[in-house]
Amino acid sequence: MALVPLRPSRTTGRLLPLLCGAVRSKGAALSPGVPGRLTQRRYKKDVLPSPEGPVPSVSITEIRQYLRAQGIPFHDGYSCLHTPSLFIGGRDEQPPPASTPFTLYIDKTTGSFLCTATLAEGTWQDFQANVELQHRGIPPASSEEQEEDARRAREDARCIWDRALPLWELLDKEETNETKAMFGISLVTDATLKRFGVRYLRTAKSLVFPWFSPRDATLKGLKLLRAEKKGDAIAYEEETLPRFDTYHNLFGLPLIGRRDTELVLTGWELDALALHQATGVASLALPRGSTCLPPALLPYLEQFKRITLWLGEDLRSWEAAKLFARKLSLKRCSLVRPSDLQPRPLEALNQDLNLTKILRAALPASHKSIVSFRQLREEVFGELVNTEQVAGVKWARFPDLNKLLKGHRRGELTIFTGPTGSGKTTFISEYALDLCMQGVCTLWGSFEINNIRLAKIMLTQFATRRLEEQLDLYDEWADRFEDLPLYFMTFHGQQNIKTVIDTMQHAVYMYDITHVVIDNLQFMMGHEHLSVDRLAVQDYIVGAFRKFATDNNCHITLVIHPRKEDDEKELQTASIFGSAKASQEADNVLILQDRKLVTGPGKRYLQVSKNRFDGDVGVFPLEFSKASLTFSSSSKSKVKLKKMKEEKAVSAKKSPEGGSGTSKKP
Repeated sequence: MALVPLRPSRTTGRLLPLLCGAVRSKGAALSPGVPGRLTQRRYKKDVLPSPEGPVPSVSITEIRQYLRAQGIPFHDGYSCLHTPSLFIGGRDEQPPPASTPFTLYIDKTTGSFLCTATLAEGTWQDFQANVELQHRGIPPASSEEQEEDARRAREDARCIWDRALPLWELLDKEETNETKAMFGISLVTDATLKRFGVRYLRTAKSLVFPWFSPRDATLKGLKLLRAEKKGDAIAYEEETLPRFDTYHNLFGLPLIGRRDTELVLTGWELDALALHQATGVASLALPRGSTCLPPALLPYLEQFKRITLWLGEDLRSWEAAKLFARKLSLKRCSLVRPSDLQPRPLEALNQDLNLTKILRAALPASHKSIVSFRQLREEVFGELVNTEQVAGVKWARFPDLNKLLKGHRRGELTIFTGPTGSGKTTFISEYALDLCMQGVCTLWGSFEINNIRLAKIMLTQFATRRLEEQLDLYDEWADRFEDLPLYFMTFHGQQNIKTVIDTMQHAVYMYDITHVVIDNLQFMMGHEHLSVDRLAVQDYIVGAFRKFATDNNCHITLVIHPRKEDDEKELQTASIFGSAKASQEADNVLILQDRKLVTGPGKRYLQVSKNRFDGDVGVFPLEFSKASLTFSSSSKSKVKLKKMKEEKAVSAKKSPEGGSGTSKKP
C-alpha cells in the first residue's frame, strides 16, 4: 500500500509529555522560555531605552550615518552590514578596532544585530545603547530571567538527547527498517544520518534533530518529528525545544565550512538529508519550513555567494521561496519551481530522480525585467538633471512634432497609420531620414516597395530636389547620403516574423541600430498563417516587436494599414487594423490624416493620438512638396497646435486649427 506523506504540522505540548520521565515534569518540559524574549545574551532593561509604543523603524542610511559618526568600520553584505564585534576583547571607551573580526551583523531592513562569535543579539536601539555603554566603560549585563529560561530549555533538550539512540544502533533491525519506511527515509544511509547527528527516540516514536550552537557545538535545542498513519497517508507532527518562536536552528549549520560559497536551503530536515546525500552540496533546513525565514538567521547565510531555495512541492512553498529570496538578496538566489518532475528533495530521492539536474535547472530569482529602486536611483537622478536629453532626439524638419512627442526615444514602439494612398511610406521615410541625419542608426524593413524605390525617395528628400533633372549633382548627393548610418533589409513581400526579428537582432549587434522602421505589419502575416486567426497572429507580431524594443532599447516604428472606413471620416486610434493590442502596446500612435473635401483639394495633417511619455496629443498640418517629396512643415506659416486630452478623440467633422496650405498626393 502506497503511503502519501502529508504536510508536516507544528504542534506544541503533544510529543514531549510522551517521554515518560525524560524530563523533570510536564511543566518543566514545556518551559523553553518566554515567548517574544531573546534566549541569548541581552542587557538589563534599566540601561536600555524603553520607548512608548512600538519600536521606531530605522533606515539603512541612518544606520550607516550612525556607524560612521561612531567611528565603527563596516562593509556591505547581502542582507546585513558587517562590523567588528562590540563583545570581543577588552572594554574601553574606544570603538572596536578594524582588526577585530567582522562577526557582528546588522540587518539592513530592521537594524537588529547578532554577534555570531558571542551570540549577543538585540534591536537597533539595543546596539546604540551598548555603544554608549562601551564609551562609558560599563560592561553589558545579561538578563538573569532570560538566561534561566535558556538554561532550562538546554537541560530539557539534553535530557531527551541522551535518551535518544542512533537508528543504526537499534538491536531490532526490523524495527529500524519499519521506522525508516514510516518516515520515508529507507534510501537515506546510516552514514548520512550519522553525519547530521539524527537520532531516534523510541518512547515517543520520533526522530530527533539536534540544534548545535555554531560557536561551540553545544546543544541548544532540538526538534522532534513524529509520523502517524492516517489512512493511506502519513501525517507528521513536529515539536521543538525551545518553542518555535525562539527556535532559530539552521539544521546542518555545524557541517558548513568557512570556504563553502554555495548552499541549498530546504524547508524540511529530511529534505536536507536527501539532498546532501544525493548531490554532496551544502544543505540546510529552515526551522519553520516555508512558514517564515527569521531575520535572526540571515547573518549565518552571509558567507554564501549563491543560494538555491528548494522548499517544497506546492504553490505555497514556491511563493515562500520568492519572498525569502528578497530577504536574502535576489541577485544571489535561484529557485526550484515545484512540479511533478521536481518534487521536494526527499521525494525526488525516493523516485530515483536526478537531484543534481534539478538544481542546475533552478530559475534565477533576480529576473532581468525586475529591478529595485536602489538599482534605478542614479538613473532617475540623471533623468531629472537632463530632462531635454531624456525627451529624445529632436526632429529638425518637424518642429511641431517636437512640441507634442518632445523627441524620439529609444526603447519605444510607435504605431503609424493612414488612409491608402495618403503617402504613409513617403512621410515615414522623411520622418526616419530626419533622425538618421542626426546620427540615429536606422534599419529599414520595406516589404511593400523595393529598396531601390525607397532609396530613391529618401535620396530625393535628402537633397530636397529632383535629381533626375540635375544628374550632374547625383554623385555629390549620393556620396553624402551614403555616409548616413542607414541600412536596409533585403526582404520584399511576405516574410516570417522570426526571420525578421533575427535580422533585426543581428543588425542591433553589428551596427548598433537604435531605430527600426517596419513598413508594414500586414506583410509579416505570410501564407503560413492563412489557416490561423489573423487577429491572433497580428497580436503575436505586435507583442514580438514590443518585446524587441524593450529588450534591446531600440525604437521601432511600425506601419499598420487602417480598417476600411468611410473616406470622408477622419481616422481614429480605433481605426488601426486588428484588435486593440496594437494601440495598447504602443508608446506613440501617429495618424496621417488625408481629409477629402467636396469643393476643393484635401488637407493633410499629422495627428498624435497617443503619447505615453507625457500625454500631450494634438494635430498639426503638413504641406507636401512634390518636387522634393517632403512633408516638412512650412517655415513661413505660423502653426497653432491643437492640444487635446488623451481620452478625447479629434472630432470627425471639425477641421484642424492652423494653416490651410493645399496639398496633393505624392
